[in-house]
Amino acid sequence: MPVSRFLTTMLLAMAVAITAFASPPFPSPPKILPLQRAFPLDEPVELSELRARDSVRHARILLGRGGGRQSSIGGVVDFTVQGSSDPFLVGSKTTMLYFTKVKLGSPPTEFNVQIDTGSDILWVTCGSCSNCPRSSGLGIELHFFDAPGSLTSASLTCSDPICSSAFQTTAAQCSENNQCGYSFRYGDGSGTSGYYMTDTFSFDAVLGESLVANSSAPIVFGCSTYQSGDLTKSDKAVDGIFGFGKGKLSVVSQLSSRGITPPVFSHCLKGDGSGGGVFVLGEILVPGMVYSPLVPSQPHYNLNLLSISVNGQILPIDAVAFETSNTRGTIVDTGTTLTYLVKEAYDPFLTAISNSVSQLVTPIMSNGEQCYLVSTSINDMFPPVSLNFAGGASMMLRPQDYLFHYGFYDGASMWCIGFSKALEEQNILGDLVLKDKVFVYDLARQRIGWANYDCSMSVNVSVTSGKDLVNSGQPCLSISTKDMFLKLISTILLALLLCNFFSLT
Repeated sequence: MPVSRFLTTMLLAMAVAITAFASPPFPSPPKILPLQRAFPLDEPVELSELRARDSVRHARILLGRGGGRQSSIGGVVDFTVQGSSDPFLVGSKTTMLYFTKVKLGSPPTEFNVQIDTGSDILWVTCGSCSNCPRSSGLGIELHFFDAPGSLTSASLTCSDPICSSAFQTTAAQCSENNQCGYSFRYGDGSGTSGYYMTDTFSFDAVLGESLVANSSAPIVFGCSTYQSGDLTKSDKAVDGIFGFGKGKLSVVSQLSSRGITPPVFSHCLKGDGSGGGVFVLGEILVPGMVYSPLVPSQPHYNLNLLSISVNGQILPIDAVAFETSNTRGTIVDTGTTLTYLVKEAYDPFLTAISNSVSQLVTPIMSNGEQCYLVSTSINDMFPPVSLNFAGGASMMLRPQDYLFHYGFYDGASMWCIGFSKALEEQNILGDLVLKDKVFVYDLARQRIGWANYDCSMSVNVSVTSGKDLVNSGQPCLSISTKDMFLKLISTILLALLLCNFFSLT
């Protein structure tokens, strides 16, 4: 073999080997969805309004049990999130929600969609919807999906395996024109109906520091042609809902089943006045992460809550409060504003908090809510609370994680209990306790992890069990130094290979 040909072969082999070594075993460069604030912070909202809103939400969750489901570089996707966990700061007549932007169709159209871990499908408003809101009080421009105008769109037919598979239930319908439709009706009379589409989902694949590739993948989503109830109100209108539930038609399930993204997603919701945060299709890495196993065979993200501690003392709560069944249990839900405990747990909790501060604050009832007049910092007066889960994982709560600041009274700061008594038999952990923490939903290992974190800071994201890191939440993005070095060497070798090749010709 001539020396030049041998050199070419060796250079090619070395370049391929180093490229393979430098590449992560999961074919997925990072992709991230940022979260941002959705609405102005100007007027307080009554707790009763929040509970009414959450009550509607919980009816949707309960009715959703067994209900309708809802060529690319793989990797991590992050979404900028808008919204706030502080309901007393947002403008009146708005719901508490976090939403982000997604791009669908060819050419891509941008949609503002609510982040929701309590439902499965991604759906957006169709251009053919006649009663859907045309403007939004959240300060965003509403968009409508134009199926005929997209070069890559196609409706799902009734004979499609996705429509007829076991993933679907009675919520899937077959229309007269052979379209696979859906209809979701909720306890408050609101709902949406439409038909399933397939089209291109566009996103940015983060390949490393300052390296971002436009990427896309076909997905199934809902195109809403009719809405009712709260969904029709302009003051709180968005373009749709981005379901991150456990169903087969959730975007997480669709993308991870094809190796486009990892089978894990994470979020970090800011709890301060600016709100927002980040939502990641991938794993956020932070120190001190603890994990608790998901309860199997449940439609939502259920955890086994074992006990509640106040100031280090486990409360005397009847074990029935923490039982898990088809109608009982503890759910993690970003679509709920407050946090709800069943009566057997709520009453001992409220009593313990009130007793611990009886000599330090002045208790007061405000509009039926238990509040306290405080003269100094609540961190100096109110006790820490711990929610203790299976697997030895505890969620440590600061006073601001179970209290809401509700203005001032007689010159003193008034704080109210942000936990509420559940109307149903389920404990629901809402944004009140989810804020200011990284939450990781590890679907491959069937567990949820969390750790306290300042969500205004950037986060490190991994798609390969901690080997490759991406910095998200800030303009700068980076991967590990080792991989950058190996990829640089690989590039040099490939350049030498090309030079040698052209010298032969």
